[in-house]
Amino acid sequence: MTKEEMIECSVCHSKLVKPTTKTVSRAYDQYRSKTPKKNRALNVLLVVGDCMLVGLQPILVYMSKVDGKFSFSPLSVNLLTEVAKVVFALVMLLIQARNQKPGEKSLLSLSTFVQAARNNVLLAVPALLYAINNYLKFIMQLYFNPATVKMLSNLKVLVIAVLLKIIMKRRFSIIQWEALTLLLIGISLNQISSLPEGPAAMGLPVAMGAYIYTFIFVTVPSLASVFNEYALKSQYDTSIYLQNLFLYGYGAIFNFLGILGTVVIQGPESFDIFQGHSKATMLLIINNAGQGILSSFFFKYADTILKKYSSTVATIFTGFASAALFGHTLTINFMLGISIVFISMHQFFSPLSDVKEEENGVLELESVKKTDRSLC
Repeated sequence: MTKEEMIECSVCHSKLVKPTTKTVSRAYDQYRSKTPKKNRALNVLLVVGDCMLVGLQPILVYMSKVDGKFSFSPLSVNLLTEVAKVVFALVMLLIQARNQKPGEKSLLSLSTFVQAARNNVLLAVPALLYAINNYLKFIMQLYFNPATVKMLSNLKVLVIAVLLKIIMKRRFSIIQWEALTLLLIGISLNQISSLPEGPAAMGLPVAMGAYIYTFIFVTVPSLASVFNEYALKSQYDTSIYLQNLFLYGYGAIFNFLGILGTVVIQGPESFDIFQGHSKATMLLIINNAGQGILSSFFFKYADTILKKYSSTVATIFTGFASAALFGHTLTINFMLGISIVFISMHQFFSPLSDVKEEENGVLELESVKKTDRSLC
């Protein structure tokens, strides 16, 4: 193995293989098995916060519709959301820079920013995919009620597991694959007879259009989540707020380009990004920004699967809230589906389902001679 393929740990001064999809996965598996109580508490807080925000999101989208349509441009909501997240990242980065210890390299220096930008250029990929997905969230609301949208989005869990297996070489036990299958069954049970009836959309029957949007709605954000997790964890030493600044900055650019595209097609009057907004849309922007910020903490410090499972818990809140606010019926299919989802969650995260580390499946380490350390 060449020296170019090795890097030195800044903590123990041992050499280890450069982070690839396989080593990033193994490193996370080892980290998860040794997670201290304070990190478990962080995971609980992330899950609780995510459940609340994700559960409210389809409700706020539904409240933003006027006569079944949006009086504003969904792209404008997405752009304002990204701008809000950029502002948050900047504020937190300034606070973190002020609290740096003497001797640490400044987070606000030009060299730090340029180097971090080069190392985190991969974040442009999930930013583009998220920009597409955020627009699709509004399109899906035209076909399904809030509870069904939430259940459909949970299909991403199975897709993400497959992508993690292929792209990041993550390992799942047979019990965990069975748990994910149970999750798919629970979602499918709720989805029965959920497609709406009505006029055609985009020249296709509504059922066909809904299936197409569902496929894109599931695959695009799944790819975004996997790329986002790898990009954040592969540059673990970079401040998460600096990484978020790049991610949200890319997202703002892509959404702004989308608005410029609508201007070309619909005319200059469509450039007013504040047109048609209400208190509900402002709350929606805040909610979406909060979701994005929490997601970055999930991907860097926790796990994509945990993020998606936490979103399934929000299904209960969404279902009951939509029933109370909008009179949507909680069917027996919905209740049975939720029960299966909870069984799946318990099975997936049970200690009995953990993957056993193979003898050669550990992160490679190589001792560093004292002479090598002196050259650093």
